[in-house]
Amino acid sequence: MASPGLRLLLLGYLGVLSYPEVSGISILTDNENVKAEEFKEAILSCKHKSSKGMSLRIEWKKIQPQGVSFVYYNGEFTGDLRGRAEMLNPGIRIRNVTRRDSGTYRCEISDKSEGHPRLQEAIITLTVLVAPATPVCDVPSSAMTGTVVQLSCKETEGSPPSEYQWYKNGVALLEKTGTGSARTPNITYTMNKKSGTLLFNTVTKNDTGEYFCEASNGIGLSQRCSVKRMQVDDLNVRGIIAAVVFVALVMALCGLGVFYAQKKGYFAKESSSQKKTNYQSTSEKDFKHTKSFVI
Repeated sequence: MASPGLRLLLLGYLGVLSYPEVSGISILTDNENVKAEEFKEAILSCKHKSSKGMSLRIEWKKIQPQGVSFVYYNGEFTGDLRGRAEMLNPGIRIRNVTRRDSGTYRCEISDKSEGHPRLQEAIITLTVLVAPATPVCDVPSSAMTGTVVQLSCKETEGSPPSEYQWYKNGVALLEKTGTGSARTPNITYTMNKKSGTLLFNTVTKNDTGEYFCEASNGIGLSQRCSVKRMQVDDLNVRGIIAAVVFVALVMALCGLGVFYAQKKGYFAKESSSQKKTNYQSTSEKDFKHTKSFVI
């Protein structure tokens, strides 16, 4: 004879197995995670079994951060899916999907004849895959040897996020892999395929060339930015020294010119002449004023 504990366990197990029969409805989906390319179609599977004579209510809802909204209600589609979706008893086919259709959907089936109908549901996640857009590349036109230079490449349309490959003179650049002696030799840069950056810690003249970047995420065609040239030159120390010397000589000559003019009294003569002019002007004004007073 089974113990009381074993009997309770068996009863609980039988209760779980018989739950779909008690409710009269069982529901399942062929694919809980649906992926579809943008502008193609997606099928959200929702299958059910029910007892004979049931009057079923079928509803679809979309679960969003701002709340739950109806997708299919009272026998018709609502919102963005109106005119783009059709029922597949009771799944959904969505035509011409867009990135806005991505999200979590819930298929709900209940018996309308019950006073307090038990609800059966299935959750399906739809991910719309989007091809990358043309990336924006930032490549400096010139750089000095020995300096730090970073090239960047980015696009924000792709889903899943794009990876990036840099090219120099039409040849794909290699990634620096491994450590120590295992690293790829003669590589003076670090390429990050996730972020799209190409970093030169100490750029050299050998890094001069034409660069472009390609974005891809496995959806549609890869996209690339326009080719841009980066010119790396040595620092012209002689030219800088010559420019400094030239400026110093010009300043020295100007200073000598001012000193010579002061020594010759050019500034003093000009000052005396200005004083004389001012004196004459004042005398004429006084004379006119006196003459007017006498009259």
